[in-house]
Amino acid sequence: MTTGPLDDPASDPFEIARQAAADIARETGVPRHDVALTLGSGWGKAADLIGETTATIPAEEVAGFSRPALEGHSGTLRSILTPGGARVLVIGARTHFYEGHGVRRVVHSVRAAAATGARIMVLTNGAGGIREGWRPGQPVLIADHINLTAASPLEGATFVDLTDLYAQRLRDIARTVDPGLDEGVYCQFRGPQYETPAEVRMARAIGGDIVGMSTALEAIAARQAGMEVLGFSLITNLAAGIQTTPLSHAEVIEAGQAAEPVISALLARVIGAL
Repeated sequence: MTTGPLDDPASDPFEIARQAAADIARETGVPRHDVALTLGSGWGKAADLIGETTATIPAEEVAGFSRPALEGHSGTLRSILTPGGARVLVIGARTHFYEGHGVRRVVHSVRAAAATGARIMVLTNGAGGIREGWRPGQPVLIADHINLTAASPLEGATFVDLTDLYAQRLRDIARTVDPGLDEGVYCQFRGPQYETPAEVRMARAIGGDIVGMSTALEAIAARQAGMEVLGFSLITNLAAGIQTTPLSHAEVIEAGQAAEPVISALLARVIGAL
């Protein structure tokens, strides 16, 4: 396992985020970004539709970042200028909690985005759907989450209000673009194994609609940084015990690729409306 400054418990993760923001500003030539977007499985083509890409940099050239371990993530940071003049930082280098690097590394991209000046954090993922009416390839808004990782990016006596964490204001904007968008509660499990049917039944019993392995920890860090959060899940499969066929990462990738043109266009329109 590679190590870096974030792995030192005595280091300041916010200082490293500021260093990352300085690297991003230097490498992109853009002193400030307005919106940050983390692209999960199935959402990658949205970056090509948002606007003009003015700079692309390998993530490992930025303080605290490393190449993503998961297929379906690009490993780059892109600065995009929208037709409306906004600057969007597109993060294709997500670190998942199950990689074992620790929570600081998981949320570093969010803290770096906040340090660039971004006030809105858009988090996307590919996930399993619990509601039987949902189908693979369907995008849904995240209305709230349940953190089942037994971890938090907050350190010490840091108390952050998570009321309206996934901002109603931003969800309302998304529905002006697509009034038919459904929404649900996202449950983040630790992974990397898929959830058992019993765990899916538990998630449903406690109010969950979506199961996955990302996003919740990042959203908490975004709120700590004072950002508004908008979350999207692409339902790539129905969760274990609801879907009758075995689950596989290949299925997630395949569903994402099939839905990518439609959901990417949707996401690009939502970004343009923010």
